[in-house]
Amino acid sequence: MQVFNKSGMHIHYRDEGDPQGAALVFCNSLGTDMRLWDQIMPLLPGGLRIIRYDMRGHGLSDCPAAPYSMGALISDAEALLDHLKITSCLFVGLSIGGMVAQGLARKRLDLIRAMVLSNTAAKIATQDIWQDRIDSILADGMGPVTDATMQRWFSPEMYGTQAMAPWANMLRATREEGYIGCAHAISGTDFIATTSTLRLPVMGIAGDHDSSTPPDLVRETLDLIPGSSFHIIRGAGHLPCVERPVQFAQLLGDFLRATGHISSI
Repeated sequence: MQVFNKSGMHIHYRDEGDPQGAALVFCNSLGTDMRLWDQIMPLLPGGLRIIRYDMRGHGLSDCPAAPYSMGALISDAEALLDHLKITSCLFVGLSIGGMVAQGLARKRLDLIRAMVLSNTAAKIATQDIWQDRIDSILADGMGPVTDATMQRWFSPEMYGTQAMAPWANMLRATREEGYIGCAHAISGTDFIATTSTLRLPVMGIAGDHDSSTPPDLVRETLDLIPGSSFHIIRGAGHLPCVERPVQFAQLLGDFLRATGHISSI
């Protein structure tokens, strides 16, 4: 187990692969942990240095008292990469992880040479929607939120199947304080103006059945960044790396090569 101590807060991470390889960093979504990426790990090109970590309030990382700011989540990623002496990485963020990617690229472009924004946006939902969800958790815990979230996360093909059960369990087991803390961070974030100033290679990914961050919302964010590319993965909801890992890994591998992050040979 690898743990980074950031001023008394412990961030659980994994640093795997070739220590001298090109760095590939993953940031998970709200209500998941670094296992979100498990299915694509064996499908990625060889020779990479792969870093995954649990966002604060999730997985095995510490869970400070809510609320959290997006700036704090960005600072967590920044401090971890500085600790690992990683610069010029390709950063992959899904949902809130994609918001962290946008903010980190704006703050520390020396750390990120390219990024993948999966199922995310510069602004996600409204403050009223997030407050309703926070109020629901405070009143009734994670159970009711979990049931509703599964319908947004997964396509009709996967919803209600045995394959969905572990993800429902992961969300249900998420600490309420951690979920609420990150929900506050999303609620207070509008990166439309700052993301429009970014100038780096960016690939966007959306799932055609995603009702949390629909394809049009993802595309609107990618349209803010000149030269970005956009892909829809069919038969997937909010977590295409889970429902369609082969397609997700193929897009990521192609982007790694297209940006020169790894050799195209």
